[in-house]
Parts: sequence; structure tokens; C-alpha cells
Amino acid sequence: MSAEIATVDQAQVLARIPGILTTLTVKEGDMVAKGQVIGRIVDSQLGYQAGAYGAQAAAAQAQAAQAQSELSRVRFLYQNGVYAKARLEQAQAAATAANAQIRAAQAQQAAVGAVAGQGAVTAPANGRVLRADVPAGSPVAPGMAIAVITAGPTIVRLEMPESLADKVHAGSRVTTSSLNAGAGSGTSVGTVIKVYPSVTAGQVTVDVDMPGIDSKLIGRRVAAKVETGTHKALLVPASFITNRYGIDYVTLLTKDGSAAQVPVQTSATTEPGKVEILSGAAAGDTLIGPTGAVPSADQSNGAKH
Repeated sequence: MSAEIATVDQAQVLARIPGILTTLTVKEGDMVAKGQVIGRIVDSQLGYQAGAYGAQAAAAQAQAAQAQSELSRVRFLYQNGVYAKARLEQAQAAATAANAQIRAAQAQQAAVGAVAGQGAVTAPANGRVLRADVPAGSPVAPGMAIAVITAGPTIVRLEMPESLADKVHAGSRVTTSSLNAGAGSGTSVGTVIKVYPSVTAGQVTVDVDMPGIDSKLIGRRVAAKVETGTHKALLVPASFITNRYGIDYVTLLTKDGSAAQVPVQTSATTEPGKVEILSGAAAGDTLIGPTGAVPSADQSNGAKH
């Protein structure tokens, strides 16, 4: 079955405000740290709004200064018996309202600044950038994915038929072509660490821990074999099998000491250089090899894939 080099999770870098993506400082393959600023979104309307609220704050401050001056004058005249107490209370209320207008305008200005601060595009996790295909200068909307970053350890993820879901469990062995950097040809062996509890389009997803994975190519697909159980098997060297006209044969030593070729049905195994005999020979039969060697058919536990 087919498997894919993946990570436990993938984190999307999403735009939080609408505007223009003015800068994007990373590209595919770059490593980033959690919280690192990798781009910036600018909404020109926020600048105008901040200016308008700043003007409102300045006007409110002027009104507050005027109200405070009026309050001081009224208080002086009240203390000298010119104004009634109601006039003083009226001036105090006007001064309080003017100060409240200052605080409201400053809060609105701060809110606009906070929204503008959300234009900073930050990496949500440590990892490698998988995609960063939104060019600088593009308009973006809230929730739009600007980049995708790997998150968590590198694993092998495979999808298998749902009929195998009950036969594979955490700890099952998985064999793939070599995934180790610089190892060349060969195989890599890992173990299942998670079987996802859902079926999608008849497929079950499985995560495999495989030491030494080369994480430079996330998304690379490889052939994989997963262990679904064991059974008794007759394993013989592949060199003892001859094929004629599409039929496999082995040479058996009969009871009278003569050699006889019998057809057999064979199957590939995970052990290099050996095949499994499914029918045509039995445990205890003596086979004659190409060099005249006479081993017995070996019956052992074989993993089913």
C-alpha cells in the first residue's frame, strides 16, 4: 500500500485582518520558530480611522479644558454667593462628560491600533514551511491561509482498506523502502503508533513512527507493508524455485532416492532471498537445490502483510 511522509500536525498561518500582504519573508523549505513574524498585512483604512479618532480625542481634550475652566469660574462665583448650587452641579457634570469623551476617543484610537497590530503574520509553531504561495502585494481576507507550516514530529502516514482496521494496532510493524537520509537503497522498519478511529471513503488512516526519517520531503510517497498477523509458513531459498512457462517448480527427493520436479504455488515474503510455498510441498519434504544441496523445507512463523 502507499504511504506518505508527513508530520503529526500541519499549522496554517491565517490572515486575521483584511488588507494587502505587503511583505512575506519566508519561502517553501525555510525553518521558522513559534511566534516569528514572517509577514505583514496593511489595511489602509485603519490609518484613516486612527486619524479620525485622534482628531476626536484632540477635540474632546479641548472641550474638557474649556469645561474645566468653566467649572473653576462657576465654583468661585458659587463660593462668593453669586451662583446657586444647581449651577455648580451643572458645570461639574459638563466637565465630567468632557473627560469621558476624551477616554472614549482614546479607547477607539487604541482599538484601531490593536487591529492594525494583528496585521503581523506570525508562525504558530516551530517547523518547516511547506507552502507559502501568496505573493507579497496580494489582497487577503480574514481566515485566508498565507502559509502552511509543519508541526510536531515527522511520521509516516498510510491509508489502508477498512477491512484491515481490526488487524492493525499500535505496535504493528511496518516496512517501507529506505527513508533514511544517505542510506541509499534498502528498507526502513517502524511501528504503528496510532490508528485513527474513523473511516473515510473506505480507508483507515494510520500513523507510523519510523526512526531516522529524512524530513526534507514532506509529502513524499513510498510503498509500505504493514504486519497484520502471523501464520505458519514454508520458507525456502528463492534459488530452489525454477519457473517454466509461468509455473513454479521445486525438485523433491523422493522416498526411493530419486529426484522429482513438482509444481508449487509461491508467495513473496519479507525475508530477503526467501519465498513462501503455499501448496505443492509440505513440511519435512527434502528439496534439492541448484548446487546439489539438500535442505529440508523450513516451517516458521511468517508475518502476513
